[in-house]
Amino acid sequence: MSPKHVIFKKLSRDKSVGVYMAKRDFVDHCDSIDPVDGVVLIDPVQVKGKKVFVMLSCTFRYGRDDMDVMGVAFRRDIFLTTRQVYPELQDKERSIHTKMQEKLLRKLGDNAIPFFFEFPDNLPCSVCLQPAPSDVGKRCAVEFEVKAFCAENQDEKIEKRSSVRLAIRKIQYAPEDSKTIPSSEITCEFLMSDKPLHMQVSLEKETHYHGEPIKVSVYINNSSSRSLKDITVAVEQVTNVVLYSNDKYVRAVALEETSDTVPPGTTLKNVYTLIPLLAANKERRGIALDGKLKHEDTCLASSSIVKEEVLKEVQGMLVSYKVVVRLNASGESDDMVFEEFKRVYLKGVIPDDDESPTEA
Repeated sequence: MSPKHVIFKKLSRDKSVGVYMAKRDFVDHCDSIDPVDGVVLIDPVQVKGKKVFVMLSCTFRYGRDDMDVMGVAFRRDIFLTTRQVYPELQDKERSIHTKMQEKLLRKLGDNAIPFFFEFPDNLPCSVCLQPAPSDVGKRCAVEFEVKAFCAENQDEKIEKRSSVRLAIRKIQYAPEDSKTIPSSEITCEFLMSDKPLHMQVSLEKETHYHGEPIKVSVYINNSSSRSLKDITVAVEQVTNVVLYSNDKYVRAVALEETSDTVPPGTTLKNVYTLIPLLAANKERRGIALDGKLKHEDTCLASSSIVKEEVLKEVQGMLVSYKVVVRLNASGESDDMVFEEFKRVYLKGVIPDDDESPTEA
C-alpha cells in the first residue's frame, strides 16, 4: 500500500485558477533553501483567453494596509517574482521538477501546469510579532505567499475573484554545533569590601531546539562582605525591527526566580533548567513568533542567521536570545548577561479548513 501525502489546495472564487502544493514550510538550511514547487489548475472556459501567472512574494508589514503617514505606507515588498504559466512558454515536461508534481499532473489532467521558484539567498525567514488581545488589524510580520491570477498582462490590476493566494513559510534550520561551549564571567568589586564577587555562567551547547531544556550552570564565588540573595535566571528574546524603524523588544520568555542565597565568604554552584515555550507567553504583546499560517499554532521565533554580504535592513526583523542572571547584593543589583545563542526548529504543518488538504 502506497503512503498517502497531504496536498494543500485553494481555488479562486470564480474557479478559474487553483493552486496545489505538497507543503507550505520551506527550510533554509544555511547552505541551501528548499525550492517552492506546485501545480496550477486552470479552467480555460473561466480564463476567457487571458493569461495565467504565478507570483512568489516576500512582504514586510509594519501596520495595516490602509495606514499611510506622510506618504509612507507601512508595507514593503522585499522580494517579488512573477512567471507566466498559461499559455505555456515552454514544454510542460521541462517544467516538472519533483515526483509530487508528476503525480498531481496525472491526477488533475491536461489543464494542470507545474510551477517552480527558488528563493534568493538574501531573504529573511518568516517571523511576526504577537499582538496584544486588544490590538486590531494585521500584525507586524515578514510574510511569504504564492499567488495565481488571470490577467491580460502581469502589470494590470488583479481581480480578487480571479486570483488565489496561499500563505507559505520560510523557516530557519541550523545544524547543531557541539564544538561551541558558551560561557561568560564577571567580577564585581563593592565599596567598603576588600575582596570581589566572581560569577561565571555557562551552557552545555550553543544551539537549542524548541521545547528542549536549557541548562544554565551558575558558579558564584562570593569573597566580598556583601550577602547575595534572590538569584533570578531568565532567557530573554531580543527583537529588533530594522526596517522603517529602530524598535526593540526585549521579553523574558522563560524565567526562574529563586530564594538561593550566597553569604559572604561562601560559594554556590547550581544548574538551573529553563524551557522557553510559546504556551507560557501567549497574549504577550511584542513576542516574536515563527511565521503563522492562519489558525495554525506556531512557536517562538528562531534566531536570525544573517548571511555574509546581506544587508541587515533587508531582513525586516532580527531575533536573538540571551541568558541573563540577576541577583541582589545588599540592596544593589548586578546583572550578568550571557552572549546570545541560536534556537532553531523544524515543525510539521496542520492544514487549514478553507485551504483544504487532499490525499494524493
